[in-house]
Amino acid sequence: MRKLGMVQVDVFTDRALTGNALSVCLDGRGLSSEEMQALARETNLSETTFILPGEAAAEKERGVRVRIFTVQEELPFAGHPTLGTAYVLHRQTGASEVRLELNVGTVPVRFEQSDGLPIFGEMTQKNPTFGATHSAESIAGFTNLKPSDFDDSLPIQTVSTGMPFTITAVKSLQKLRSLTLDVARATEYLAQRGGKFLYFVSREVVDPKARLHARMLFYNGEDPATGSAAGCCASWMVAHGVAASDERVMIEQGVQMHRPSRIFVRATKQDNQVINVRVGGNCVEVLRGELTLP
Repeated sequence: MRKLGMVQVDVFTDRALTGNALSVCLDGRGLSSEEMQALARETNLSETTFILPGEAAAEKERGVRVRIFTVQEELPFAGHPTLGTAYVLHRQTGASEVRLELNVGTVPVRFEQSDGLPIFGEMTQKNPTFGATHSAESIAGFTNLKPSDFDDSLPIQTVSTGMPFTITAVKSLQKLRSLTLDVARATEYLAQRGGKFLYFVSREVVDPKARLHARMLFYNGEDPATGSAAGCCASWMVAHGVAASDERVMIEQGVQMHRPSRIFVRATKQDNQVINVRVGGNCVEVLRGELTLP
């Protein structure tokens, strides 16, 4: 029998039992891809990660190897698994910067702590690629919204910092709260146009400190906090004047699920390009145990 150490953390929150839960396998060496996928289905969280410790020289050059799985597939990159896994490694080593080698490349996560405040981590994502824009009529076709419910002052646009999200602004918080999505039709539409998931946002918010209210619906239901989408959204905000260059703003997510999350984002606009995309937040460890496999 094999024993696997596991840690569960809540990400993008400083309070246990809120934010987005993540299961981290502390040493996934020896597991096959099929076993990792089966374990991700077992935890049934948005994502499960597997740390694959390597030689010190390789980790110094490229970072600690980590693989990310949803209940259905392996992802090249995802935000809350990156931050949560780096937080677990930070707690182990005390390093102020943890570098992860993901399928999308190396992603650094820097940690800071002020007296009496929880640890805050911030990842630097890949510079964004701005993709296709979409009509409100197209997106409305697989939601319960009308084209007039979308914010026509902002483009519906696909952006990627490692995972392509289509940022879609809705005029009112009420409409965003009542949103339903035909996931199969949306997935088919986006796949034909270089997208992966939709990220719905509104400038109407619950917390007055937030800049945007967000929801992300996908094949595993609703995601309480989506760090990869938040990086795309930060890029989109700076490109289209919703946030200033290098202004750190907060996105609230997970409110409808009773898993409120606070995602802090910023990006730099330089020579009409958006670069230096950073996504950060707090993490809380909530569970530590051991998994037994044959």
